[in-house]
This record gives sequence, structure tokens and C-alpha cells, in this order.
Amino acid sequence: MGVLGPTAFVGAWVIGTLLRRSDGYSPVSDPISRLAEVGTSTKPLMTAGFVTFGIAVPAFALADRESLGGPATAALVLAGLGTLGVAATPLQPVDSVPAHAVAAVAGYAGLALAPMLSRADRNVALGALAGVCLAATGLGPAHGLLQRAGLTLVDVWIVRRALSGRVASS
Repeated sequence: MGVLGPTAFVGAWVIGTLLRRSDGYSPVSDPISRLAEVGTSTKPLMTAGFVTFGIAVPAFALADRESLGGPATAALVLAGLGTLGVAATPLQPVDSVPAHAVAAVAGYAGLALAPMLSRADRNVALGALAGVCLAATGLGPAHGLLQRAGLTLVDVWIVRRALSGRVASS
């Protein structure tokens, strides 16, 4: 599950980006959620990526909770629930949905906190860097790139934990 969730999520936004290049979608300036925007051709693909991540990552965290510790497990469950919230409140073509933003912030917070709180392999620098990237998504024209950088840092951390063999059900 620790490999499945991040792989499905990243795979969906990579494939979705390739499919949307011709209509002006930019991975540098556009957020990942625009791939699941109401009325877009990539909405089913990106929604599936969000949902897979939102279910698989908390399942992985709960299976690995003994080595992760309670706070990191809770952070990854929050990240999964936030991601499911993002999937449930897709962006509209004209304006953003406030519930979508709340869900995204919850997911971002959970992801950034998880490596900082992990009992087994605490990585404050990685979590802080991911958090800075994710917080900076609201600041400027490269918010899509900053979002992908912050999310990918923690996705790689999750996959590395899963592949390390700490949890047989990963």
C-alpha cells in the first residue's frame, strides 16, 4: 500500500499532464487539482489517483504504525483524508472551491508532518522542506512546480519506507 498510493497519485498527474499539454495545462504554473477539474478529460484519471492515494497511504500507515509511531501514523491518515477531500470537492472551471482548499491544506500538513514525526526514521529536514514547498504554492507563478516538489519529497519517503520491508503488507 505504501508503494501503490504514491505511485498511483504521481502516475495520474504525470499521465494527466501529458494528456493536457495541448490545451495549455502547465505542470509549472497549474496545480495538480486542475487535472481533476470539473469538465476536464483527465478528471476520471486524476480522481482515481487521489482516491487510490487517499485509501492506500492511511492503510499503509496503520499497518506500519508500530515503527512509525502514533503521531506520524495520524499525520499520514490526515494526508489520506485530505486527499480524499480534494477528490470529493473538485475545482470548478471559473472559481476555486473553499472546501477543496481546506482539504488540500489538511493533506499538505499531514504529509509534511509525517517524516518529522516518524519514530523509526525521523527526517525533520525533509518534512520541513516539503512543508516550505507546499506552503509556497500560494505565493507565485510556479505553484504547480512547488506543489509537485513538496508532494514528491514525501511520496518518495513513503515508498522508501514501504520498500524497506518494515511492513510485510506494503
